[in-house]
Amino acid sequence: MTDHIVVERRGAVQIVRMNRPDKKNAITRAMYAAMAKALTDGDADDAVRVHVIFGVPGAFSSGNDLADFMVVATGGDGGMEVFDFLTALATAAKPVVSGVDGIAVGIGTTINLHCDLTLATPRTEFRTPFVDLGIVPEAGSSLIAPALLGRQQAFALLGLCEGFSADRAKAAGLIYDVVPEDDLEASTLDLADRVAAKPPEALKITRDLMLGSREALVARIKEEGVHFRARLKSDEARAAFMAFMNRKKG
Repeated sequence: MTDHIVVERRGAVQIVRMNRPDKKNAITRAMYAAMAKALTDGDADDAVRVHVIFGVPGAFSSGNDLADFMVVATGGDGGMEVFDFLTALATAAKPVVSGVDGIAVGIGTTINLHCDLTLATPRTEFRTPFVDLGIVPEAGSSLIAPALLGRQQAFALLGLCEGFSADRAKAAGLIYDVVPEDDLEASTLDLADRVAAKPPEALKITRDLMLGSREALVARIKEEGVHFRARLKSDEARAAFMAFMNRKKG
């Protein structure tokens, strides 16, 4: 697996922590595989009642690892790790809570669309620059975001690629609440403990009724994936990525 994903247990809470601070938690294929396994294993363990996803201070995630992007863009095998993780997240049998601080770009934003409760710090910005990079949304966000945020706020996020501050994200319904940086981990774990303390069968039924069938969501994730892979190989995306890489070098 990878030491960039740390999985811990705290009572009935399973903590999945992205831990690649030197790359601002850019997610590699190995990281996706490790997170998929953690969610699947946690769902299968009766001792686990809730999943919690964290990043590191200042960086929840800066998005997909660019090296992996470029492998696909140049005709290489993109692997199934991303799809496995997104499917595990979208179909998670147990509640998912997240604590977000700082950078939340691309998948760093769309992960939270699948969470039942998300806390974020005032310095957090949610941004999905897919269109700016010549690609398309992923993680079922083209289906979830309009339902969750309304069409116009969803278009601002996914189409205009506007950044959402933590306060705007709360007002739009993307997150549950905003908490100080120093309180994020404790507040998120306290929230997870509250979820874990509920009668599990009643909570599961309630959550399943709210979410409904996940078949359409998984189908949308697959559909987005087809477009995403095709767009990565497009001239438009190549030009956008080269411009981005040149800006980083400068």
